Amino acid sequence: MKHKKIIEKLSLEEKAALMSGRDFWSTTEYKEYGIPSIFLADGPHGVRKQAAASDHLGLNPSIPATCFPTTATMANTWNEDLGEKLGECLGEEAAAQGLLAGINAAQKIKGLEPLILSRSGSYIGTLVDDLVIKGTNEPYRMMTSRSEYRLLLRQDNADSRLTPLGHRVGLIDEARFKEFEAKQVRISAEKARLEQTVLSPAKANAFLECIGETPLKSGASLADLLRRPSISYAQLAEIDENRPFLTVSEQLTIESDIKYAGYAARQIGEVKRHIKLEEKKLPADIDYKGIKGLRIEAAQKLDKMRPLTIGQASAISGVNPADISVLLIYLGLH
Repeated sequence: MKHKKIIEKLSLEEKAALMSGRDFWSTTEYKEYGIPSIFLADGPHGVRKQAAASDHLGLNPSIPATCFPTTATMANTWNEDLGEKLGECLGEEAAAQGLLAGINAAQKIKGLEPLILSRSGSYIGTLVDDLVIKGTNEPYRMMTSRSEYRLLLRQDNADSRLTPLGHRVGLIDEARFKEFEAKQVRISAEKARLEQTVLSPAKANAFLECIGETPLKSGASLADLLRRPSISYAQLAEIDENRPFLTVSEQLTIESDIKYAGYAARQIGEVKRHIKLEEKKLPADIDYKGIKGLRIEAAQKLDKMRPLTIGQASAISGVNPADISVLLIYLGLH
């Protein structure tokens, strides 16, 4: 790390001062460590370093910015150059990046690994990944259609996806986390019960005919009945005598998990394949233009975007599977 020795010399109070800034517009200066004060300003493109002399209204042109996966602020790395590389953000984008920036600022001070949310695990992860790889020339709007994993990113399973992460970084206390764990146990137990509870045609057919469904010719589990598009978990109460009490949100999660299990399994397979690509890191100093076999257009875009992994590189428009194969061969040889 470029500034590791400087950081080791800083006291906790000095680190906190760097995180909070000297005042509303500028960062704290420590001449003894060679850390200058940098003037930043809010603007239509987010927090930025002014390109010209500082003015208190922040009207001067700003230096173009880039968003990083950790969405760390400049103070988070104590690196003056990062003032030129802050992410453009507005509205929901700013709120999402602000949340991650705050989390990772705390992680940095504690000497812990940053929290990086994946595309397959959250919409914020999708947002940050899009900004890193694709950039933006206008305010970014987070829509479900932007995610290729939206079947996994449902509203009813947000807690199962994100609560463990929140607990790991200290946002979720022990009492709430125990409640979450108890909820997951109830959901798992009920899904298992539905799969194991089998009804005979004599038990189920009167109910099925009443709601206009095809009657059974042989026994079927409650889960099999729930997989039918027009049957809900609530409707099954009529023929499900031993069901436990569950909240509405728990019922919705159970119903969605069972109905869409096949589609979800397919997407999970896609996620696993993508993770393998994400695990292959690209050197920060890699010379794309010097890689034989890499198309000129791909080399130019990779050099401009500087992706951190093969997975990010594969998401860049203009980089095709053949280019990714060339990169994988290159990494294997080096």
